Amino acid sequence: MVQDESNAKIDKLIAQLEKGFDIKKTTKVLMDLREDALKDEDPLLAKVLRLASEYMTEEECFDHTVEKEEDEEGEEFLVEPGTDSENLIYLLELIKRADNRFNREEIKEMRTFLKLKLY
Repeated sequence: MVQDESNAKIDKLIAQLEKGFDIKKTTKVLMDLREDALKDEDPLLAKVLRLASEYMTEEECFDHTVEKEEDEEGEEFLVEPGTDSENLIYLLELIKRADNRFNREEIKEMRTFLKLKLY
């Protein structure tokens, strides 16, 4: 995010998430961060923050898709998803460094995942 105070809010939220996952507190902070993204005129961040908040409210979690990877022989295996807190912390770290094009691509993927799950 552009504003230093927004990144400070993210750092504070990450510290809270490391202690435990509280949906009501977390969604409130996400919607506050969404307002910051709107001020920064970053529609991608505004949308993913809103969708993440809506998803957590609806599903009462922040799970992530189970990913598949391949080993050296080309065999696919499942990668276990992280906890709700770990998954959200990962997204928040991407958002903090949203000016990186690779991070933006992952944020777009998360937006697509959330849209598919919600609608």
